[in-house]
Amino acid sequence: MLMRLLKTFSILFILVNAFVAIGQTPTIEILESGNKVSIRGLSVVTNKIIWASGNNGMVAKSTNGGKTFDWINVAGYEKRDFRDIEAFDNNTAIIMGVDAPAIILKTIDGGKSWKTVLVDSTKGMFLDALDFSDNKNGIVVGDPMDQKVYLSTTNDQGNTWKRKIYIENPNTLTTHTGEAFFASSGTNIKLIGKEIVFVSGGMKSQIFYENKWKELPLTQGKESTGANSIAVNHGHGVVVGGDFSKDTIVSGNCVLINLGKELTITQPETAPHGYRSCVTYVSENVLIACGTSGVDISKDGGKNWALISKEGFHVVQKAKNGTAVFLAGSNGRIAKLIF
Repeated sequence: MLMRLLKTFSILFILVNAFVAIGQTPTIEILESGNKVSIRGLSVVTNKIIWASGNNGMVAKSTNGGKTFDWINVAGYEKRDFRDIEAFDNNTAIIMGVDAPAIILKTIDGGKSWKTVLVDSTKGMFLDALDFSDNKNGIVVGDPMDQKVYLSTTNDQGNTWKRKIYIENPNTLTTHTGEAFFASSGTNIKLIGKEIVFVSGGMKSQIFYENKWKELPLTQGKESTGANSIAVNHGHGVVVGGDFSKDTIVSGNCVLINLGKELTITQPETAPHGYRSCVTYVSENVLIACGTSGVDISKDGGKNWALISKEGFHVVQKAKNGTAVFLAGSNGRIAKLIF
């Protein structure tokens, strides 16, 4: 009986401390900075294993929770911009080079060597983001060409890719002139099982869900405006964006979505404090959003946001198999969120 009471007390103690931790305002600890790299790709496998990618052909990796990072200059691709990365473990990762030509490379030896698994030299090709629903099935989205969205899928952890062709309805993925996708954080598309959800920006900002487009009530109408990132959790989600050329405007930068039988879109009560390029769930109701003008937290599923830092970051991600949350941005900065 005593042991059972002690176990119950221990569980309650852990839960209370977790609640208190979430209730406190988190702080940001800079782990790495000073490299001339703009980081927009971030993949956190566990609390210890972190991969990041950016321009100048650079990839960063840590296996000790960010205490130290190894910087890898991908041989032969020193001038490329790797805007997104998907890592699976300490040795295996995929990086996406946006254009000229558009490429995806894969390593299985921790970044020592890289194999080209996708290359597309089509004029106008520009890849924007990767997403995987599990360790095998993934998708990449690229800017529209002739107003048709580029999508390519893999079912073997990125070893091979197949371009999606919508023969049944050739107009399914037709976009508006000046509508495209932002390669700002690699998070404008989600693969949920077999369902694809993605958001666009530019002259027109929309969400694509269940083979239908729906306009988003975000700032739009210029090349710098619209949706940048989407996060989804158990059918609910948040989309962030705004205008990166006016990154302190506190309006038109966030909406809440419900991916039910009918897609519903609502506005937050208190919006993030400026343009935001990335959003991610930390727990069921807690989200973090970041952008060039700061970092915000929401503790009620995205309805209300509070500014926790005016320091700019491009991307934020929570560990796939863990609780740690990391951010990355310009000048090779990588940081950890401390609750």
